[in-house]
Amino acid sequence: MIFTVAVDGPAAAGKGTISRAVAAEFGFAHLDTGLLYRAVGVVSEARAADPAQVARSLTPEDLARDDLRSLAAGDAASRVAVIPAVRAALVDFQRSFARRAGGAVLDGRDIGTVICPEAEVKLFVTASAEARAHRRWLEVGGDAAQVLAEVRARDERDMNRAEAPLRPAADAVLLDTTDLSVAEAVARAAALIRARLPR
Repeated sequence: MIFTVAVDGPAAAGKGTISRAVAAEFGFAHLDTGLLYRAVGVVSEARAADPAQVARSLTPEDLARDDLRSLAAGDAASRVAVIPAVRAALVDFQRSFARRAGGAVLDGRDIGTVICPEAEVKLFVTASAEARAHRRWLEVGGDAAQVLAEVRARDERDMNRAEAPLRPAADAVLLDTTDLSVAEAVARAAALIRARLPR
């Protein structure tokens, strides 16, 4: 069975948590596409290398780095994600992953709009900037006001980039997690997927 679930949304909205949970529930493969961009950003900065070249030659070791969840890695990802050559290098990998046998869940910022416009289920997971900043602050610590400013700056970059801006697909289901527990958000996403699975 080929069945793709596209999960998009801004930073710290819960898309990764929801994606991992529903992938496990339905036995689907999961790809956090943001990790690809985080790895390209971090590795290209560490090596002072061309991001497009890094994107074309990513290794499993690059994706297993333990610094990919940091705020700095998120910022690096946002900077390289605006480079058309980086996006082009990563598109084919994501598309082939999405259409693998057995089902796949991909989360990112342009899955439903660019990578998998034919996905069987499209979710756009969002939450208020304040809720997302608080979650990120719980994760990484630091100055809460600074974390909120960084979340808003990241939103601005992601939504206004020329190439594949962050926005819901026309046929995506909006899932606002501002006031939902993780269990509630996962349950809603799972119910949507279950309703669209082939009988």
